[in-house]
Amino acid sequence: MPTNQRPLSPHLQVYKPQLTSVLSILHRASGVAITFGAMIIVWWLWRIAAGADNFNAAFQFLNSLSGKGLLVVWTLCTSYHLLNGIRHLCWDFGYGFELDQVYLSGKVVLAGSALLTILVWLI
Repeated sequence: MPTNQRPLSPHLQVYKPQLTSVLSILHRASGVAITFGAMIIVWWLWRIAAGADNFNAAFQFLNSLSGKGLLVVWTLCTSYHLLNGIRHLCWDFGYGFELDQVYLSGKVVLAGSALLTILVWLI
């Protein structure tokens, strides 16, 4: 195949998803989700400042099943982003680069973020 017909970089179809690539994509997606969650909190605070009737409407939405679902997902994204950020910080100091350690720390981040989310909503 002539060189001018080859792709410039590998495409996602070439690679099988690995834990490391999935966690990297999730880290970026969770950062975006945290931003949207922060906008919901700002909306809630704005409704508080607007008066009691406005606050009651916001409270009813956030207390509904879909509102609580959004808050749980936001909590999960925040805890995942925090724990994965700590994992990256350890990498910045040169720890955990062995392949088995990378996979173990990834699994610990996933389990820890689920546990942290459960603890936040139970306490």
